[in-house]
Amino acid sequence: MSTGSGGGFQDPPAEVLAEAAAAFGLLATPARLHIVWALAQGESDVTGLAERVGGTLPSVSQHLTKLKLAGLVRSRREGRRQVYLVDDPDVVTVVRLMVGQLAARAGHPSPAPVRLRELGA
Repeated sequence: MSTGSGGGFQDPPAEVLAEAAAAFGLLATPARLHIVWALAQGESDVTGLAERVGGTLPSVSQHLTKLKLAGLVRSRREGRRQVYLVDDPDVVTVVRLMVGQLAARAGHPSPAPVRLRELGA
């Protein structure tokens, strides 16, 4: 691995960069980002998510399938319904930080306060 001039940090392995790019790619659509944002606030079923994000049941279900295959969300059965929740708390941290920073730059109140302690700082 090479070290760049940026303070001696080593470049991550190619497979780590590929995995990160894939995760960012999945979150690159507003609908999936909104779904992860909603699930970061608490678990939900497809109907609740569809109402919250303004999508159709089939569309939200397809997005959830992709997020689930990538390991970003998981589901559990609760009676006759599937309940979804975030499976990767680090993704929640990244999403909250990014959305909070962009909201602040645009002059909007941050949708969720991000504390440095939550980020492990």
